[in-house]
Amino acid sequence: MNILDQIVAVKREEVARLRPQAGELKQAATARKDFRDFAAALRRTDAVALVAEIKKASPSKGVLNPNLDPERQAVIYTEAGACAISVVTEEDFFLGDLSWIRRIRRASSLPVLRKDFIFEAFQIYETRAAGASAILFIVAMLEPAELKEFIALAQEQGLDALVEIHDEVELEEALRAGASIIGVNNRDLKTFSVDVSTSLRLARLIPDECVFVVESGLTSRADIERLLEAGADAFLVGEHLVGSADPAARLRGLL
Repeated sequence: MNILDQIVAVKREEVARLRPQAGELKQAATARKDFRDFAAALRRTDAVALVAEIKKASPSKGVLNPNLDPERQAVIYTEAGACAISVVTEEDFFLGDLSWIRRIRRASSLPVLRKDFIFEAFQIYETRAAGASAILFIVAMLEPAELKEFIALAQEQGLDALVEIHDEVELEEALRAGASIIGVNNRDLKTFSVDVSTSLRLARLIPDECVFVVESGLTSRADIERLLEAGADAFLVGEHLVGSADPAARLRGLL
């Protein structure tokens, strides 16, 4: 069993426990009227569009920041020039928490992307109810029909969908499902190995009308410039920032 399969197996148990709350979560999601435009933030033209990520740990590297304060990190990212904030809410492998979304929203005016392992519709309501502006769908863990249904449901709930791919086959599935924001993850979720050339290879295949977001493995301004030349619209950076003693300086260095 690869790492992604292990994470999904644990997550399915968690989701099963929460499923009885689906009706309540749907009501809470529908009641929210506040909206921060994540897609528009990715299309900014005044500076590089960089989504700065908050996550406490990863399966491959363990705890990244044992003293992580989501609110403080959000303020640092906002003041340093991020266009949006990504937060990893998965609890068992990444030590995240869904409540961080609310805390981050109170600390920052930026739109918030929820990154987790989504495979049931009620998780979309849960995400909107928590106050997120966008949600991550991972093509590798969803059937084509599910992905199409989830993208449509997210749109109904006022959520932008970042659809994550890792290869050509997954890109085709994402486009057929109606994805308009494509995230190329340079990290293989089955092995957690990272190769930035993945984004360079797939760049020419992503339609111009889609927002092309590069995820994982970005550590220098040279990385950003090379990918901008290849056609990238935005970047999502996590470990390079969250594990730093001076995340603001690192973020500004990338911008």
